[in-house]
Amino acid sequence: MPRLETKLLTPDQMADAVRLLQAGEVVAFPTETVYGLGANALDTDAIAKIFAAKGRPSDNPLIVHVYQRSQIHQIAGPWDSDAGKLMNAFWPGPLTLVLPKQEVVPVSVSGGLATVAVRIPSHPVALRLLEESALFLAAPSANVSGRPSPTRAEHVWNDLHGRIAAVLDGGLCGFGLESSVVDCTEKPFRLLRPGGVTLEALQACVSGVIDGSSAAASDEAPRSPGMKYQHYAPTAAVTLVIHDPQLRLLRARVETAQSLGQRVGAMVVSENVALVPAGAMVLDMGPRDDLSRIAQSLFHLLREADAYSLDAVFVEGLPETALGRAIMNRLRKAAGGRILNGHETQGADER
Repeated sequence: MPRLETKLLTPDQMADAVRLLQAGEVVAFPTETVYGLGANALDTDAIAKIFAAKGRPSDNPLIVHVYQRSQIHQIAGPWDSDAGKLMNAFWPGPLTLVLPKQEVVPVSVSGGLATVAVRIPSHPVALRLLEESALFLAAPSANVSGRPSPTRAEHVWNDLHGRIAAVLDGGLCGFGLESSVVDCTEKPFRLLRPGGVTLEALQACVSGVIDGSSAAASDEAPRSPGMKYQHYAPTAAVTLVIHDPQLRLLRARVETAQSLGQRVGAMVVSENVALVPAGAMVLDMGPRDDLSRIAQSLFHLLREADAYSLDAVFVEGLPETALGRAIMNRLRKAAGGRILNGHETQGADER
């Protein structure tokens, strides 16, 4: 694709971002989850620019961001009262709902499906951009496909400078992981991607919501972003080590990699930093009990692995409940199958 002159804009330059979007260009902007790569969701040429910039597979659907609930009928519907309960409880916020789509939504946005993924973000800059542009904005994460999602404008700039028209810098994203995605097109509702709204919170709002985040068939079009393809991976090889509370297996693998002359990092909770072998780079996720901080720092730490030219990163696993479910979902995808289980005597790969 031809190289573009990418502008770095501040919220004070919102009018410039609006003009670019209305002209069919792609602009990265902050949300409370991660930075999104925004374009007019009803403009097929603009949507094509998103896929070109990211190198994104064409069957991977995009999330459409909306300013207010009264607009959703233009692109989606109908939906039942339980979907309405989720909207009332969690919007604006990090929840995406998969709904039947209206014909006006291009197939390139829906990934060829009869559904559309919709959310109302809570970030003030994102809401202002939606309001002032008067557009529905399709916005996947603003990174090269497969790379860790961006939580800072500099992450977007490093990945997409020269590929998009502008980056709207709104500072650090508050949550740091993508939105939860719930399929509301059939009962029971299914959580397709865990995120900022936990499964437990969803079930407290609407009974019967089930976890369908691991049920992505390789020969089917994914119903949600983040289901089918490897995501979130730095260039360094990521290995996730689960059920290893004393880090015995993780430490052993770090030392083996060091003996082979590799530059190695260990991503662990703050309480276990002292257990990391000497010479390995420590990537401190934060206190074990502060899952919000771990979520916010996760993608930045994965990017740090490349900033320091690491060959391998070994990551401490977390309990897969509440917010830990979303964190571990991202780490499993970043590892791409390299998962070691401390419960297994030989530390064989989890299958």
